[in-house]
Amino acid sequence: MTFHLIISLMTPGHFRHAWRLPHRDPRAYLDVDHFTRLARIAEEARIDAVFLGDAPALRGEIEDAPGTGLDPLVLLGHVAALTTHLGVVITSSTTYNSPYNLARRFQALDHVTKGRAAVNIVTTGTPAAAANFGAGTHPARADRYRRAREFLDVVTGLWDGWAPGAIVADKATGRYADSSRIDRLDHQGEFFSVAGPLPVPAGPQGRPMVVQAGGSEGGRDLAARFADVVFTVARTREQAVAFRDDIRQRAADAGRDPDSIKVSLGVVVLVAGTEQEAHLRQRELNATLPIEQLAAALTANLGLPAGRFGPDDPISAADLPEVAPDSAFSAGFGAALRALIAEAPRTPRELVEGGAGGAGHRLLVGSPEQIADDLEEWYAAGAADGFTVMPADTAVDLEDFATLVVPLLQKRDLFPTEYTHPTLRERLGLGHPGPA
Repeated sequence: MTFHLIISLMTPGHFRHAWRLPHRDPRAYLDVDHFTRLARIAEEARIDAVFLGDAPALRGEIEDAPGTGLDPLVLLGHVAALTTHLGVVITSSTTYNSPYNLARRFQALDHVTKGRAAVNIVTTGTPAAAANFGAGTHPARADRYRRAREFLDVVTGLWDGWAPGAIVADKATGRYADSSRIDRLDHQGEFFSVAGPLPVPAGPQGRPMVVQAGGSEGGRDLAARFADVVFTVARTREQAVAFRDDIRQRAADAGRDPDSIKVSLGVVVLVAGTEQEAHLRQRELNATLPIEQLAAALTANLGLPAGRFGPDDPISAADLPEVAPDSAFSAGFGAALRALIAEAPRTPRELVEGGAGGAGHRLLVGSPEQIADDLEEWYAAGAADGFTVMPADTAVDLEDFATLVVPLLQKRDLFPTEYTHPTLRERLGLGHPGPA
């Protein structure tokens, strides 16, 4: 049994301040040729898909580092046109989108890519987005997830609107389609009123793949009901195993086969020819970080009083509030930090540097053999069905992972040497979808 690999194209990397390194292009995140090159490297390595995050607002971090960049639907649509097998996972918001438009665009993308399209559903944690869409205030987390559930009910209903055989194309009689096999949705709900149907039948995957990331209760329930792949964050193996077990159980409780949902564990990878070289690069990347600023953001995400903990003051489990604050930007990242602190006290500096500057996903540093060993061990332990690899410095780590680590995984029969199926859904071992 092999695992899947998805690679993030975030530029300059998941060390967001890597643009400060010598010989890095600070404007690479706007350069389509840069992304085309990365995608071709990924396809040569037989990577399953590439991924881009997104936020529908410019955040304050632009003072220090590039933002999320170009619209991923446009950029990854271009990437898909220049590749043959590589899947594209494109982030879209349910809070600031129309379900009909999203359903139509991704169904079209599934057709034009011949079954390589996936939408990464987010509810948007950036309050600044509200003003860009004429909303007075950013909805509370619970309201965003309630809207997201109805949103995906509409989207999947639209995708399922054409029954097999709806297109007759009988030249002798002149009958093109059997309209009795095309269903109107006629949805009336709390947030949406959508008639449907979509103008064309389902694409090669039946439905585009649905990817979702959310560590809160609302996020987990949404994933269990709708997701084909769940992105997750964990800084300890025990937490990762518990999350995967929980998602599979929730899927079963929702009437789904637990094997119909895959967990993709995020890991920031910093790889070099030797362990010593990798740690030298880590020190160079750490030197680019605004530690005071990042440490303050981290302690706020944990619900700790401002100014109570400096970068080098240990935080213990007893220091944390019993319940994570609702104001935390990410419930998943907060839970990952709390699990790490539960093992032993950690300073904000240790948490920031161990999470690639953002104190988020686990940072994996080492030689190709060490990286391959780690992924194999976590997979064997049941921590994930595959990995979303997040290059520490995309200009270096994506290619080195693809050319140095992937061949080792292939030699161990953990990752295929060829693309075995035409669609992304089939490659990840997911069957043809039915109604949610």
